[in-house]
Amino acid sequence: MSKVLIIGAGGVGGVVAHKCAMNSHVFTEIMLASRTKSKCDKIAADIKEMHGVTIQTAAVDADIVAELVVLIKSFQPKMVINVALPYQDLTIMDACLETGIHYLDTANYEPKDVAKFEYSWQWAYQERFKEAGLMALLGCGFDPGVTQVFTSFANKHQFDEMHYLDIIDCNAGNHGKAFATNFNPEINIREITQPGRYWENGEWVEIPAMSIHKPIDYPGIGPKESYVLYHEELESLVKNFPTLKRARFWMTFGQAYLTHLEVLQNVGMTSIAPIKFQGMDIVPLEFLKAVLPPPDSLGENYTGQTSIGCQIKGIKDGQDKTYYVWNNCDHAECWKEVRAQAVSYTTGVPAMIGAMLMLTNADWMKAGVWNCEELNPDPFMDLLNQHGLPWHEQINQPLPHEY
Repeated sequence: MSKVLIIGAGGVGGVVAHKCAMNSHVFTEIMLASRTKSKCDKIAADIKEMHGVTIQTAAVDADIVAELVVLIKSFQPKMVINVALPYQDLTIMDACLETGIHYLDTANYEPKDVAKFEYSWQWAYQERFKEAGLMALLGCGFDPGVTQVFTSFANKHQFDEMHYLDIIDCNAGNHGKAFATNFNPEINIREITQPGRYWENGEWVEIPAMSIHKPIDYPGIGPKESYVLYHEELESLVKNFPTLKRARFWMTFGQAYLTHLEVLQNVGMTSIAPIKFQGMDIVPLEFLKAVLPPPDSLGENYTGQTSIGCQIKGIKDGQDKTYYVWNNCDHAECWKEVRAQAVSYTTGVPAMIGAMLMLTNADWMKAGVWNCEELNPDPFMDLLNQHGLPWHEQINQPLPHEY
């Protein structure tokens, strides 16, 4: 029986709150908090109507450790599920240390004034969490998160050595908008406009943004043009699986999306450098975020599927082996279940599963700072099948590993 505090009331926060409420035998009391309490109240009303569960709501500024500490001390949860902005990871981790509670997030820290994300800032908390007897689980969404569990599961059950890893992410859905992002526009656009990177032969290879691409055939969807990006789980995966000779991350983008993005870049709207406007400093990308459709508004009429998985090549018993493990998720079905689109759903469900395992499974509650692939993948894989993200696998089928 555990209380949980969820911080963040966007699309992912709504999914986490719904799924925790649907598992009230584990999450016996739930509080949803965000800077805008009215967003929390709307989600709480949906949960009450759909699942008959009452959750508490609160306002908090996650940039301010003192505010977080006051809220945590008043509610006294066992852990925090952080689905706020990546800029706020460190303040929330600080508040957890100060109040003696466990921590989970879905995206690694990045400073607000630099378009850069890496684990170094959060890995630096290792000793403090360990000495406090507290756990911090990093990046427990889908990618990062499930993609790391998939890789760990493959390493445990399918390979003696993994050599080549391609994480492939397709959203073949249609939300009917001219241009919109499926998660926080500011984070999304910062991520895809920076140079790409992938791991090869013991070092990072940097490439111009979106410069390597090819069609990849996604199950149940078909071929979609896919682009090499840098994605945060690569950093921990190549550290924890040193036999990998190459590791890449691919994501699909439609041509209309890329055309809009190119125009926005060309006119300076994706910049994070402040400019003067009518005597005030504004950040163009923050202004763009304000005029784009919020990701949590896209779900109701969204159609189509996502497909995210890991394609791996390596050695088993001295023989070459290939393995592909993936999940497909339907936007319309997600809306029916939790009032969200599939991109939010595929991030929010694993966050709930990670929290559930931390609270109920001794293998998953360890003091210190952890990435998902460092823990036993088997119970996580079982819970994916039980909570709406069933996975599929193919063994020794052709994989498009070469450019």
